[in-house]
Amino acid sequence: MKGGEDGARDHNGELLPVLSASATNMNYEKLVNTPLPKFTKNYPGSPFFMEVGYFCLRRTWKNQFRTLEVTGIEKVPSDRGTMCSAWHTNGLIDPASIFLTHPKKFVVGGRHDLVTRPILGFWARKFAVQPVVRKAELLRGGCSEEEANYLNGRSLLNLATGISHGFGCALFPEGTSHSESHLIRIKTGPFRTVLAAAAHAKATGANPPVLIPMGLHFRTRHLFRTDCWVEYGDPIQVSNDNLPDDLVQAIKNGEWMEPPSDIVVKLRDALEEKLSPMTPNRDTFSEVHRDGIIAHAERKISGGPELTWREEVLALRELKNHPKSAEVQEIATKVGDTLDGVRLDGRDINSKVDGLRGISAKGFLANLVKVIPLLALLPTIILGLGLQIFGARLLGDDSDEGLDARTSYHLLFGMFGSLFLWPTLATIFTIISVVFNKELDSALGFDWTVIIGTEMWQEAFAMISLWLSLIILFWLSAVSFAIGWDSISDSTKWFRRRKINSKVSSDLVKLRELLK
Repeated sequence: MKGGEDGARDHNGELLPVLSASATNMNYEKLVNTPLPKFTKNYPGSPFFMEVGYFCLRRTWKNQFRTLEVTGIEKVPSDRGTMCSAWHTNGLIDPASIFLTHPKKFVVGGRHDLVTRPILGFWARKFAVQPVVRKAELLRGGCSEEEANYLNGRSLLNLATGISHGFGCALFPEGTSHSESHLIRIKTGPFRTVLAAAAHAKATGANPPVLIPMGLHFRTRHLFRTDCWVEYGDPIQVSNDNLPDDLVQAIKNGEWMEPPSDIVVKLRDALEEKLSPMTPNRDTFSEVHRDGIIAHAERKISGGPELTWREEVLALRELKNHPKSAEVQEIATKVGDTLDGVRLDGRDINSKVDGLRGISAKGFLANLVKVIPLLALLPTIILGLGLQIFGARLLGDDSDEGLDARTSYHLLFGMFGSLFLWPTLATIFTIISVVFNKELDSALGFDWTVIIGTEMWQEAFAMISLWLSLIILFWLSAVSFAIGWDSISDSTKWFRRRKINSKVSSDLVKLRELLK
């Protein structure tokens, strides 16, 4: 999100992010009446809607990525609550990537307008999302300081209590989604919350929680079918031995109280030390592209297999600690910026590192196989996904929340569009099939409604089977579209490689000689 266009600054003198239209529309009464989470069951919100939401969200989220890898889940302890903290650059994709890979259900806190938006707000309330008023809203007059303190205190207390009861939680310490290539200044919310959870655990005899730094790595975060690696880091044990007794007693009594600032700062610094290396950790994305070129060139020179996305991220981390010479960096920067300008990267370098890849017979046949289901199911793809794709592109590309919010619209339209549009279309087509049964009988040569029998329940079963079959068809169409999109993307890359090859081939030869 862009910041500072109106000149507003926080108490540290830093420019505040410019608020979207949704963030400025604060309904305080509705926020106060947000459902509170429950801690006596396995679900802090509605069990039914949480399961439905997780199922639909997982299907849509996975379809967003071409490759997806999750590591470090074994580090999440099963006998206590966890607070997950990551950098925040990809809108709603970021929390979804944590919720859907973590082994536990979550108590959720988020920006206040998540619970007041149409449709999304309904689901947020069913998940018992606890609204948080950020400093940007407060300082711009969205509500009074007293109102914000009450609401935030209640929300953080509920999150802390949930963590103490063994649930997971995720708060992003930067406080806003952004487009930088490194951590921006981190706030104290996650650390105050997890320390309050430790105080509650001390009061109730539960195990104190852990704070888990997480790396959310996306090759090109705002593109459909990009690569994703979700990295769980080593947990930071949150001790409650040095927490003051008045804090423990207040949290036990259901009253929010701020943990001591020195303990908060110490925990914040410990998290920042671990979290910074789990981001690109570069001044600019040009440096990221530069080191990506070096990593892929070195792997190709050595004759090894193509770097996976996780391996590339780790190679970039190593190059941060052990950078190459200034000459290598200069050439790699030139190549990286040129390739990134046409949406190419180090993977497009050929095996000899003297130019860009051509097209192989194996790759051509693989892409042909991928695109056949897309073409075969094109009518149902247009029918079942057309409105979703149009809406996601229209709003996502014209969002006032910045490029980091683009995939949020893709995710929301993919999930809610499927949830509402597919059953509606399936119902309409089932009704049409019943109404025009005679015409279909003449065209098909059989009466589909009595295909398993003429009893009323058998005809009803046939109608339900048709309805479910249409839902499955729409789902298969969505999967075929995603896979077919990979084929189209690969094909267009070949044309871009041909066009740009002459501009980078001589620099790649120089780079190869320097890296040998």
